[in-house]
Amino acid sequence: MFKRLSLALVVALVPAAVNAQDSAKKRLDASPRHQEWVSIKNGARTVQAFVVYPETSRKTPVILVIHENMGLTDWVRGLADQLAEAGYIAVAPDLLSGYGPGGGKTSDFASPTDARDAISKLTPDGVTSDLNAVADYAKKIPASNGKIAVSGFCWGGGQSFRFATNRPELAAAFVFYGSPPDKDAMARIKAPVYGFYGGADARIDATIPTAQEQMKALGKTYEPVTYEGAGHGFMRSGEDPEGSEPNRKGRNEAWTRWKALLAKL
Repeated sequence: MFKRLSLALVVALVPAAVNAQDSAKKRLDASPRHQEWVSIKNGARTVQAFVVYPETSRKTPVILVIHENMGLTDWVRGLADQLAEAGYIAVAPDLLSGYGPGGGKTSDFASPTDARDAISKLTPDGVTSDLNAVADYAKKIPASNGKIAVSGFCWGGGQSFRFATNRPELAAAFVFYGSPPDKDAMARIKAPVYGFYGGADARIDATIPTAQEQMKALGKTYEPVTYEGAGHGFMRSGEDPEGSEPNRKGRNEAWTRWKALLAKL
């Protein structure tokens, strides 16, 4: 029964994901901001990353953007562009670099399902190693002011929370509907953690009270906000022109909060 329900959920989400992708691609293609692909070495590996620069005369923080379990899609690249529009350098690594067909990346997979299967095979240590290499690259960007924050969505939301346990000098971690790490790992967190959750996302929402309790006991900053009626993935679904009002409202409110927090970096 669980498998049937999971399949039904995936099928139901496909139209919204496609619409959000199409909308994001059109917006991305029309962006006036400088976008580029860079190759980042991590030992024997090479991580491909999408970088977008803001149009500004001052040095700015860098925001690492960790993608969902479908990999570095057009929607994620579009979100990186929106961060640059808000005034920040955005670096979005493709953590499926080298794992696609023929040693390719996300765009080389035949379907989102294939990308999800590949994501499920990534190891925590491997992801951390790639993210550290990307963060090291970000620190050296001449237009950066040296501050680095991390953000992530769905699978990437959990990775952003977890990366904060492994990169203590982060300026902040922004967790969008991702699961928390265990308490022992939380003890290593130095950066403030800000959570963004959908009120209709019971699976992830069930983790919030324990994470709050544990972070508080450890003397860490963890500030979750839940957007009423919004579902899992509302940042993506909220961009769908035909999406639900709770998802659109949640996305807009989350962006307002996020930009206010970013301004404090």
